[in-house]
Amino acid sequence: MSPRVTIILPARNESAALKSLLPRIFAAVPSPDIIVVDDGSTDDTAAVAEAAGAHVIRHPYGIGNGAAIKSGAREANGEVLVFMDADGQHDPADIPRLLAKLEEGYDMAVGARGCASQASIGRGLANRLYNRLASYMAGHRIADLTSGFRAVRAAKFRNFLYLLPNGFSYPTTITMAFFRSGYPVAYLPITAHKRVGKSHIRPLRDGVRFLLIIFKIATLYSPLKLFGPVALSFFVSGLGWYAHTYATQGRFTNMSAFLMSASVIVFLMGLLSEQITTLMYKNNHSDN
Repeated sequence: MSPRVTIILPARNESAALKSLLPRIFAAVPSPDIIVVDDGSTDDTAAVAEAAGAHVIRHPYGIGNGAAIKSGAREANGEVLVFMDADGQHDPADIPRLLAKLEEGYDMAVGARGCASQASIGRGLANRLYNRLASYMAGHRIADLTSGFRAVRAAKFRNFLYLLPNGFSYPTTITMAFFRSGYPVAYLPITAHKRVGKSHIRPLRDGVRFLLIIFKIATLYSPLKLFGPVALSFFVSGLGWYAHTYATQGRFTNMSAFLMSASVIVFLMGLLSEQITTLMYKNNHSDN
């Protein structure tokens, strides 16, 4: 028997896109539960969603995309959750492809956008940087770190609700959390279409936020990947400075001592953090 599926769309002033998107979802997925989370819209987003047959959750004011995702996940009854943008970028015909990956044994399936689907050259380059950095931190290849189109097993997704930020970087957080926790993740190539209306993302502000989220999750789930290179750089710098001062002055300086001591302290901080994350990892799996 196929698991029950709930489709969650965070929406803020997306009434124009929802008029055509919601009927296409109903056509693509048999008897879906659809939740539209109205994140403080000032247009008729809620009315359009209700008229199409979706269940609507209303935020009294705009809290953020991640907050809408969390509200939808808490309300959903499905064993599988499908998240997609409400702006028309994602094709509902791709939903069965994502669900098929879960049937193969994956815990999360993500729609990965190609270069042609990026909103701009700058956004494409930034996403490529995020993907490479996150791949290093997670220890797995991440094809699209910021894609908001994904299917996931509800019980495992809810384990990480407390980590999800209220802003636009929930995909970053949940992707790295799943990889670090050993949950298999699949990527499927998709074509993202031009959105209907104006984007709510601010590239500079949200770009910095994405980087901070990557480092935050790395600290929580793989701290030695972050602390280790920093400790090594301090040690190499101290060793190099000692070699220089010994060759030119014939002595060991305070700067060399400081740099080498800092390397040991940073490494021990990373080692301690790694032990703490091991306990978190154990607790997450003991709940399943």
